[in-house]
Amino acid sequence: MSRARGELEALARRLGPLARAGVALGPLTTYRVGGPAALFVEARTRRDLLAVRDALAGTSVPVLVVGKGSNLLVADRGFEGLAVRLAPVEPSEFLGLSIDEDPAGPAGAMVVRAGGALGLPVVARRSVDAGACGLEWAVGVPGSVGGALRMNAGGHGSDVAASLRRYGWLELAAEAEGEGDLARLAPAYRHSSIGPTEVVLWAEFAARAGEVAAGKAALAEIVAWRRRHQPGGSNAGSVFTNPPGTSAGALIDAAGAKGLRLGSACVSRKHANFIQADEGGSADDVRALMERVRTMVEASAGVRLESEVRLVGFEDQVSEGAS
Repeated sequence: MSRARGELEALARRLGPLARAGVALGPLTTYRVGGPAALFVEARTRRDLLAVRDALAGTSVPVLVVGKGSNLLVADRGFEGLAVRLAPVEPSEFLGLSIDEDPAGPAGAMVVRAGGALGLPVVARRSVDAGACGLEWAVGVPGSVGGALRMNAGGHGSDVAASLRRYGWLELAAEAEGEGDLARLAPAYRHSSIGPTEVVLWAEFAARAGEVAAGKAALAEIVAWRRRHQPGGSNAGSVFTNPPGTSAGALIDAAGAKGLRLGSACVSRKHANFIQADEGGSADDVRALMERVRTMVEASAGVRLESEVRLVGFEDQVSEGAS
């Protein structure tokens, strides 16, 4: 027995019923393709996370923190480690949402506090329903609160960094946890300081009082825009970050890659920076098409595109993606 396999089996014994073996990760991502995790834990409480941290102590087992999987591509062979997800359905400590006036802020200031497993569209819609404005952009981001912080998700003229006040975190690879603010997050374009084994428990966002009708109109406009300009189906949104001064989609289109197909994956004809996977398709096909597109753009424009998608389990992968 290999050392890695032995460590996984020992970890499974320590975690007991908290862990499951061979859970398919593909269905937990928006690509809907990819293989299983050797071990999988769905944490419903902070106590569950502490149990995971204790069980991992002294091991070299790789850890993957999974949110909504909207920026994740798992290889067909799967992930030979422990995948951890905050439970996205009740009962779960990580789905709370409170929307209150900010007594320390100026008139009309509000605070939206959301659990790390809550979906951003839910946060956006429920905030508007409560008369809190400023987070409407989040309705178009299919990730979780935790995943959004890790990649400084954004769209429609705003991002996490524009409104984040503070957040709670817990590290799975060391005995560390606490609260952070925007300075600790150190946000950049589709990137932050949150590490691969750090779990975001909750986040607080600044908002302002506004008209519910106006907020709902803004939500509807964003949703309609995305339907007009972005494809549906199985994808992870934008595959590559936009290089300075241009868009990845324009470069891909100019390179002649729009509509390009490789096996069960194809470059969207609606938006060239989206790669779609066929139902029952292959994650390895998606990855191979990403590399084909990157090569074509580099040959055409002299620009090497950087991936927004986090790649997991691929033998030749390099560290890419934010969440």
